[in-house]
Amino acid sequence: MSCSNLTMWVSSKPTVSDASSLSFRSFLSPFQLPSQNSTPARSWSVTPIHCGLRELRDRIDSVKNTQKITEAMKLVAAAKVRRAQEAVVNGRPFSEALVEVLYNINEQLQTEDVDVPLTKVRPVKKVALVVVTGDRGLCGGFNNSIIKKAEARIKELKALGLDYTVISVGKKGNSYFLRRPYIPVDKFLEGGTLPTAKEAQAIADDVFSLFVSEEVDKVELLYTKFVSLVKSDPVIHTLLPLSPKGEICDINGVCVDAAEDEFFRLTTKEGKLTVERDSVRTSTSDFSPILEFEQDPVQILDALLPLYLNSQILRALQESLASELAARMSAMSNATDNASELKRTLSIVYNRQRQAKITGEILEIVAGANALT
Repeated sequence: MSCSNLTMWVSSKPTVSDASSLSFRSFLSPFQLPSQNSTPARSWSVTPIHCGLRELRDRIDSVKNTQKITEAMKLVAAAKVRRAQEAVVNGRPFSEALVEVLYNINEQLQTEDVDVPLTKVRPVKKVALVVVTGDRGLCGGFNNSIIKKAEARIKELKALGLDYTVISVGKKGNSYFLRRPYIPVDKFLEGGTLPTAKEAQAIADDVFSLFVSEEVDKVELLYTKFVSLVKSDPVIHTLLPLSPKGEICDINGVCVDAAEDEFFRLTTKEGKLTVERDSVRTSTSDFSPILEFEQDPVQILDALLPLYLNSQILRALQESLASELAARMSAMSNATDNASELKRTLSIVYNRQRQAKITGEILEIVAGANALT
């Protein structure tokens, strides 16, 4: 007999009148039938599984192997989350030092009329959207959430009567926009297993040329911000024009720079691997008030703002990668739990069928013995 039905369906409890018609199926049902004194009250989930003993054994072995694979993928994702977070925190002192330098240069330029292209605010007619997605699946709704965020932002821009173009980063986003030719895409970029400054520079060069040539008047960055292992928020940040103080702000003008990060480490608890987190605040050296700049502050600002733009894009790529790995770890954890539950249900069905078969054979032997006497 082959497995014919492994789907879940919901059925109400049978009434007393149904007991006679279901008496034979009690040997095959994975759940015990209610007695005549029971009162039908609520519905439950029933798994009708029609398999022979051999098929059930093969099915249980298959579920066990799947559980091992998902458990391994969960642990691999957890280890990679740790490395991704270390990359974010290790780049924090550099970003903080850039902020200090930009702030002090800005203080010296308060009384001067300077023209810095990356900080120039002009009327918005066209917006460039940099959408950062993942390269792989098996990570729950990670890619779907950021794509939905991009679609919602596109609808907002259309409602405002603004033109837009998309810069897609990541294989999942690339395949999504390629299937929708009505969405204008300026460039398709693919990320690597670990974001590097070279990848961030490629994105920065593209948005820099679009903004300076006035093809677009504003650049927005859409990525998934890492909050915790079970929570990630798709966010939209204004990438260009930059703030002269070196701050990255959201589309409402609220500064989103933060100096506190979380570290996650693998530990053992009750014989099982688990993940613990620690809050880490990165300290940077104070900017010396007596430091003097040898070059013209405008020249320094022109050199530092593209560098800071590159560092912010790199940080967004690292945050997105950490969110993807956390989502994959959560998805594989849920898959492991589901496999364990399915294995338990199949084992119950297997044991009941085996016992029913043994009981039937005993009854046949007893009936044959009685017939001979």
